[in-house]
Formats: sequence, C-alpha cells, structure tokens
Amino acid sequence: MAKVKVAFFCTNCGAESPKWMGQCPSCKAWNTLVEEKVVQSKNDRITQQPDWRSVGNGAAAAAAGPIGKGPRPVRLDEVTAGEVQRLVGPDRELNRVLGGGIVPGSIVLFGGQPGIGKSTLLLQLALRLGKRVLYVSGEESEEQIKMRADRLGGSMDNCYLLTETNTDKLLQHAANLKPDLVIADSIQTLASPHVDSMAGTVSQVRECAAELQRFAKESGIPVFLIGHITKEGSIAGPKLLEHIVDAVLQFEGDRNYTYRILRTLKNRFGSTDELGIYQMDSEGLREVSNPSELLLSERDENLSGSAVCATLEGMRPMLIEVQALVSAAVYGTPQRSATGFDLRRLSMLLAVLEKRAGLSLGNQDVFLNIAGGLRVDDPAIDLSIIAALLSSAQDVMISPDLCFAGEVGLSGEIRAVTRIEQRIQEADRLGFRGIYVSKYNVKGIDPERYSIRIHTVATVREIYEELFA
Repeated sequence: MAKVKVAFFCTNCGAESPKWMGQCPSCKAWNTLVEEKVVQSKNDRITQQPDWRSVGNGAAAAAAGPIGKGPRPVRLDEVTAGEVQRLVGPDRELNRVLGGGIVPGSIVLFGGQPGIGKSTLLLQLALRLGKRVLYVSGEESEEQIKMRADRLGGSMDNCYLLTETNTDKLLQHAANLKPDLVIADSIQTLASPHVDSMAGTVSQVRECAAELQRFAKESGIPVFLIGHITKEGSIAGPKLLEHIVDAVLQFEGDRNYTYRILRTLKNRFGSTDELGIYQMDSEGLREVSNPSELLLSERDENLSGSAVCATLEGMRPMLIEVQALVSAAVYGTPQRSATGFDLRRLSMLLAVLEKRAGLSLGNQDVFLNIAGGLRVDDPAIDLSIIAALLSSAQDVMISPDLCFAGEVGLSGEIRAVTRIEQRIQEADRLGFRGIYVSKYNVKGIDPERYSIRIHTVATVREIYEELFA
C-alpha cells in the first residue's frame, strides 16, 4: 500500500523540504516553497551503504554485492566517438541556432511569452521537415491545430497529432509510431501517473521531463518541449528543468512588432552565440536572412536625431537604426525614456556628454528608441547613441551613409569593441561610405581591403567636432 506524505518544493530550484520555510535553504529565494503530495511505496527500502574506509582489504566490494548487468566503467581512451549525423530541417535559422541541425536523442526546450509564436514555429517545422513527426498537444484540440496548419501550409502526410497529457500513454504511442521527432506542447500540461500532484507543479514538471529524457536517450528520437515562462521572463518550473535538457532556446520579440529573435541560452551540441531572426506574417514565421536591410528600410534621410550602429547579435553582425529626441522640458522636471536600451546606461551617456563635450542637457527631455522593436545590449551601440543625441540637440542631420561602432567610457574615451572586422564588412556590404570606430580598434586592419572609409576617433569631443563643428 502506498503511503502519502506532504513535502514542500522550491519553484525556483526544485529543492525539497519537509516543512514550509520562508526562504529556500538551497537557492536562498524567498516565498518559493509550495506544498505537494508525494506517494511513497512501502516496498521502498534503503540499501545499507558499505564502509568505504575498508576498501583496501576488499571488504567494500564484498559489502556492495554483485553489480549485475548495466553500464560499467570504461577507460576514456577506449571510447570511440563518431561524427553525429544531424537531422537538417528546412528552417535555416533554427539549424543555425541548434549548431547545424537536430541531434538524434537530444531534448530541446523552447521558452517564450504567450502568443510570441512558439507553437507556430514548431508546427511549421513539423509540416516542412519531410520526416515523421508526432505533435503532442495538451492545450489545443485537433481542430485548432488543423486550422493553424491550413494557414501555415506544408505537407500533412507525415505529421501526426495527439491530444494527450498522460506521459505513459504519450510514450506508448511514440514507441508504436516510431517518429523521427516528438514535439510536446507544453511541458506544463503533461502529467505523470507516478506522481500524485497536479500538472504544472514542480514535481510533475521534473518527473515528466525526466521520463521524456530517458525516452529520447534510449530511442535516439529527438524531443522538443515548449515551456511557459514566469512574469519575470524565466522559464516556469524548477531550474532543474533547464539542467535536464540539452538545449534551451528563448523566443523573444515585441508583440507589437513583426520581428522575432530565437536565442540560445544553453546548447550542449553547439555555440550559445548564434541566434535566428524571423518575421511574423499571415502565413507564419518567415526567415530573415538579411536583417540589416529590413531594419534600415524605413529610414528618413532628411531628419536629425538618427544614427546607424554596426552591432552584433550573438555572432551575427547587423546594422540597426538608433533614434533620439532632445527637446526642452515643458513640465520643469526633465524626462528620460529609453525603448530597447538600458535606461541607466542612457543616463550615464548623458552625464558623459555634459562633462566631456560641454553639452547642457539638464533642462532637456531625452527620448531614445531602437527601431524595429529590438533590445540591444551590445556596448558598441554607445557611439551611435552619442551621435544621435548630438544630432537631435544640434538639429543637424547625420549623413545617411555613415555608421558607428564603439563603446564610450566614463572619461569620454571611445573604447575598442570585439569583432570589429565583421562589423566593417557588414557596413561595407550594405553600401555605407564611412564608419566611425575607436582608434584602438584599427590595429592589424588593412583599410585597403574595404571600399568603406574607416574614421578613427578617441574621445566624445572628437566625434562632436567631426560631425557638427
């Protein structure tokens, strides 16, 4: 007869506690312990551990008993590693993010805000992969998925739908069907009959993920999981969920814009510096192979307060537009607002302009926007922000064929940035005639290789004199 006991699990790290406490003893997070029921069989027994201190005379081996069948220790030089044959899909952006394709037996977790396009992306993959795919949905009916599939288009011959939340039945159907890929939408809706708690709880998410991981490793069939996120933006459930899976992909974007970015937070089979860019339209998610031209397509060349930055998203160079507006404060207290950029970083740049360039902004409203709804954390955007602020404050237009790449320090110096050659090549490819970089960045660069002119600056004062003096 099974015995039911009550335990408390941390929703942040998954640690178990016999009683409720305000602070988790493992991760030190506050108010994260939730009550759950745990079923424990009477047949469960604790095996007595041998005394390892007596290992010298062989007593430990006798105490441990027979090993039986199963994995045994293998010397590392005896292990043969072959090249893994990845499953390459039609989505080049997803292939890039995964490191070249889907690895057999891997388990990948997709996270993102509600309505951002997670289900659309994976259903689109299932319809266009050309392999047998089992799409398991615990949130939508078969009719709802069919309506979305009709809108997306693609071959439906090899896509099988299963509306099920029981993991035992799910794995039975997967074993009988033998698909090339399993997609579970979502991990929070699945429930294991071996755990006596509701779907979505810490113990259920942990157990369901562990069962799907065992299935993927033993069968060699890759599994894609869709995960919900919390209001803070992290993936819901215990942190253990992210440790179980092989890759964690985050789908980002502003729902008011059509652009979506697929980032890699963890990848055991590739780099975490890659990202994919998509555009949402009526027929699903369209790959954006050249994001620079798309983000710069709506620029007005006759207005001040606009500058172009040569930035990097992961390993991918791209050019984005920075827009700034500096105007007199009407209500007495100057406003500071930034969209797509850190507001505290903007305050620091404004202080540098006042101190090092002599620009008075204490009675001015300052508004900053990264065009396209993107959020940029690359330090190289500092120089373009400085240029856009100066352009708006002086009401002088910056030439549309100039771009910028440089980090601004507290003393007003223009610091070097990483992968400057990739940024120069991207600006050169798009037809820009000049790029402003730090003078410390040009060492080892041959200007004759590029048709674009490379301007070097050392301080904020120099960029002001170059553009507006």
